[in-house]
Formats: sequence, C-alpha cells, structure tokens
Amino acid sequence: MAEIKEDTHVYSIVCPCCEATLWIDGETKAVLRSEKAKKKKGSLDELLVKEHKRQSEFDRKFDATFELQKEKHSKADELFKKALEKAEKGEGDGET
Repeated sequence: MAEIKEDTHVYSIVCPCCEATLWIDGETKAVLRSEKAKKKKGSLDELLVKEHKRQSEFDRKFDATFELQKEKHSKADELFKKALEKAEKGEGDGET
C-alpha cells in the first residue's frame, strides 16, 4: 500500500476507503499532493438497474409516508369526534 522513495522521504499512500492517493512528506508529515480515485465507468445496463432500484425505493418510501399520514389523519378525526361528542353532552364545561 505504501511506496517509499528513499532519497526524498515522500510516501505514496492509497486510502483503503475511497482509494484516493496521498503523497506525504516523511519529515514534515505534510500532505504534498492528493489525487481522487478514478471513477469506474459502468455499463448502461448497470445504470438502468441502479435507477430502477432507486425509483422503486422512492415509490416504497412515498407509499409508506402516505399510509402514515393517512393513519395520523384518521386518528385525529377520531379524537376530534370524541371531543365533539363530549362537548355536545356537556362533559367538558368545568375543565380547562
């Protein structure tokens, strides 16, 4: 992973996470240069599969959010109806 150059004490290191290359001065421990990893070019089929997965995930999240909002709305309606029934019966007059 690390390449050592004896005469200049500059180390070339490849990041295991992002695969970026860093050149570090061994004496000052300063980063002299950095280079981002080259992106792999995928095929059109891979891009389409990735886009379909993203779209289906978006649809699933949208549907889940819609159902959650529908449940909240029905619970709010239910509580409102109960409060309205209490108010019509006069049970809530003495409360604050």
